Amino acid sequence: MHLTSFTDYALRALVYMATLPEGKMTNITEVTEIYGVSRHHMVKVIHQLSREGFIYTSRGKNGGIRLGMPAQAINLGKVVRKLEPLQLVNCDECAITPACRLKAALHKAMEQFLRELDTYTLADIVKDNNDLYKILITDAAVVTTHS
Repeated sequence: MHLTSFTDYALRALVYMATLPEGKMTNITEVTEIYGVSRHHMVKVIHQLSREGFIYTSRGKNGGIRLGMPAQAINLGKVVRKLEPLQLVNCDECAITPACRLKAALHKAMEQFLRELDTYTLADIVKDNNDLYKILITDAAVVTTHS
């Protein structure tokens, strides 16, 4: 299964926020610079993550973004289900639809993929991952000193 860039960016943003000290705010500029992604696209991603309750956003001088719940409460399968368009094939105008078994097979494979993601939380991805922390903290320090 191939995730859209929207879901990919969302997962990356969540991973970064999960590495921050509890309650520490970051901002969209910092996230986009760390990953080298489009700010315009990330704004949409952050908005959707906020609408789904995965992150908390605050406007103003002391505003920013942070996780909206503990990392151990953010299930990766749930994130993907909320953000990803999960229809793998469009059978609406296909001539073989009445006899086709492909859609069922693809649906079953997708469900297995999602069930596997259901076994992970955001905390599982960042816990004891010193290499990840080194990369993100180093990159964040560079961004912060140049902002």
